[in-house]
Amino acid sequence: MQKGKGRTSRVRRRKLCRTSESRGVNESYKSEFIELRKWLKDRKFQDSNLVPARFPGTGRGLMSQTSLQEGQMIISLPESCLLTTDTVIQSYLGAYIAKWKPPPSPLLALCTFLVSEKHAGDRSLWKPYLEILPKVYTCPVCLEPEVVNLLPISLKAKAEEQRAHVQEFFASSRDFFSSLQPLFAEAVDSIFSYSALLWAWCTVNTRAVYLRPRQWECLSAESDTCALAPYLDLLNHSPHVQVKAAFNEETHCYEIRTTSRWRKHEEVFICYGPHDNHRLFLEYGFVSGHNPHACVYVSREILVKYLPSTDKQMDKKISILKDHGYIENLTFGWDGPSWRLLTALKLLSLEAEKFTCWRKVLLGEVISDTNEKTSLDIAQKICCYFIEETTAMLQKVSRTKDEKEALINQLTLVESLWTEELKILRASAKTLHSLQIALT
Repeated sequence: MQKGKGRTSRVRRRKLCRTSESRGVNESYKSEFIELRKWLKDRKFQDSNLVPARFPGTGRGLMSQTSLQEGQMIISLPESCLLTTDTVIQSYLGAYIAKWKPPPSPLLALCTFLVSEKHAGDRSLWKPYLEILPKVYTCPVCLEPEVVNLLPISLKAKAEEQRAHVQEFFASSRDFFSSLQPLFAEAVDSIFSYSALLWAWCTVNTRAVYLRPRQWECLSAESDTCALAPYLDLLNHSPHVQVKAAFNEETHCYEIRTTSRWRKHEEVFICYGPHDNHRLFLEYGFVSGHNPHACVYVSREILVKYLPSTDKQMDKKISILKDHGYIENLTFGWDGPSWRLLTALKLLSLEAEKFTCWRKVLLGEVISDTNEKTSLDIAQKICCYFIEETTAMLQKVSRTKDEKEALINQLTLVESLWTEELKILRASAKTLHSLQIALT
């Protein structure tokens, strides 16, 4: 046997490849992390399991210093390290919040504190934490309009809604910011600018952990469950892991236990939830490769694209789907078209004489081989249409990258989203082809 061609050699190469992909470069020597660890130690937090590191693919994260076993505590962050509305109310901002009517929201309180403390610079007690926060974010609300226009239609609509929401949040908060003028030598308009509030909003939206609901009389009745967790929020997301994360009322610490095993010098992940890539992009500003929850959404317009325009019962069929919640969240996934999508297509494909069977379709019953075949054929046509459209969008993004070098990072992120969708569609097309063959 030729050297290097055997099974042992293949296993060794796979292990080497896996290790090189997951191993990061230790960054605990950097001044900002040294200062953060000192700051955390002063607040009674010590950790020997994890160190800051930079990893290929995910960027900055936390690396295991030792092997971690299933069920092991990986982080226990004292309450004194958490930034909550309690922190804000008990600060210099508390008196101003208490007298403002109507009461500010918990989110506004947190954002105001972040902007104020960032402006304070070296004078901020939270400087070591603020120094390691991202300077910019890549949520759609932060992207240039020409980049947002390159997003999938459904995600683009949500991105525009997100932008409008943050703009309204800023506009409705300006009078409150003005009331804080006595705290600052500079004009508050220059401190609490839209870009400053956007940064703070993204910080809370992308990095906060969940705490039990709290209620301050001086804050609005909106949900108050967010806390910023220094150091802990360096952990990156993976859809392939599970953790147990919660605030422990007995130890007064926010604790994370892993249900996975980690080898020494591997990146340690947590899971933000079973989110598809649209949700991850919208809320957190990244795309997860090989995400088992990723999917491609089918709009109502595309749903009927390949159905006969002469169907006199089409409006009634659409109405039935809408009434029973089958007009939204129709998708293609890694394992093919979703059950909801196929069910919708089966109902839309019913022949006039079989229309009375629509309830059976929604219950999952097979009406006829013809109906099954027609729905699969239409699903395949829709899938092929999406493949063509996605390929065209990838080419458009590539051209834009050549023309707009200043937007290369934003465009690369959009490109990764479309690339994942193309992989999903190709996998779905193969599944559909197999199902079609099985019916012949």
